[in-house]
Amino acid sequence: MPSTPHQLDLTFAALADPTRRAILARLTQGEASVLELAEPFAMSQPAISRHIKVLEHAGLVSRGRDAQRRPVRIEAGPLAEAVGWLEAYRRFWEHSYGRLDGLLAALQSVTPDRRQ
Repeated sequence: MPSTPHQLDLTFAALADPTRRAILARLTQGEASVLELAEPFAMSQPAISRHIKVLEHAGLVSRGRDAQRRPVRIEAGPLAEAVGWLEAYRRFWEHSYGRLDGLLAALQSVTPDRRQ
């Protein structure tokens, strides 16, 4: 399913914060509780919970239920959509750089080497 502009906005807004990116990086190692996610940060558990809510609203994480524990896990869908969106721009720049390389090669073959 193609991403919507709204979903991309949510994804990129969530990724704009370094704490949220660090939380996602930690979750690539496996699910974790809010307390576990809060450990490396000099901020309160409620502050970490607010970051998790932003990530959850963007669809980047989900919370499960394991007895009394509510583990947080990463959801790859929105990240894959963002990568797909960025991929079009990567292809554009590769094509542009390829044309520039061709132009430079043509100029070098026509222009005599003046270093001699």
